[in-house]
Amino acid sequence: MVEVTLLGLAQDGGRPQAGCTRPCCAGLAPEDAAYPVALGITDGNANHLIEATRFLGQQLTVWGQSTIDNVLLTHAHFGHVDGLGLFGRETMNARNVGLHTSSEMEHLIDRTPQWSLMVEQGVFDAKVFHDGDRIQLSEHVIAQPIRVPHRDELSDMHAFVIRGPNRSLLFLPDHDTWEETLARHHHDNIRSWLGSLDVEIALIDGTFWSSDELTGRNQDKVPHPPVSKTLEMLGPRQEHDPEIHFIHLNHTNPLYDSDSEASVRLATSGWSVAQQGQTFSL
Repeated sequence: MVEVTLLGLAQDGGRPQAGCTRPCCAGLAPEDAAYPVALGITDGNANHLIEATRFLGQQLTVWGQSTIDNVLLTHAHFGHVDGLGLFGRETMNARNVGLHTSSEMEHLIDRTPQWSLMVEQGVFDAKVFHDGDRIQLSEHVIAQPIRVPHRDELSDMHAFVIRGPNRSLLFLPDHDTWEETLARHHHDNIRSWLGSLDVEIALIDGTFWSSDELTGRNQDKVPHPPVSKTLEMLGPRQEHDPEIHFIHLNHTNPLYDSDSEASVRLATSGWSVAQQGQTFSL
């Protein structure tokens, strides 16, 4: 059986976020903390990780695993790659872990001394994928990278479809706008695109609830489709829709509060926020 575990719910900064003294972060109970988004995939004796965060030790505990056979990276932004160094001699002392990246991400690894040294030392076995490839991670697991528009200061961005023997799951933690993503894949609505991907479960970008959430900052510089707009585009869940769970929540997002108006609206629509540690059988 293929089992997927959500190892973190938060945006790159985690929750509480460093430097935040607002009520969304101040005085949080330990059970209310959230790690940056990552996904663990288990197929028998093989374990595959999407994203490498600085909370890898805690996330392995959530996952209940101690070894990793493959790491896949969506893109180069801080919270998705800042745990790569933990695979090295100073910590895990891993050997020959498959490191699956786009060619742009591989070029960044080559130019980053710490990461390139780890490849030279045999910690990672670097492997390049391209948009639409079918990566056979193990006997029952295929990962399919899907290029999506997102801030590309350092590398491009790929979502992943994870295909198991019985079901498939979309992992889409980041993208800029639905308009750009749908246009790239020649669809005019979210349902049509998800249908073309043939997925039963979709974990999608829920960074912000609304476009005015970041007071004092220009949200154009950290673009993500607000959950409220995604709900407007989707409407209520319909009979044959896939499960949609929102992930990658910024610390300011009211969806962390299950009693908030945002959470009530989301639940009424038939969609949900994923839970850290939640598992999905594929």
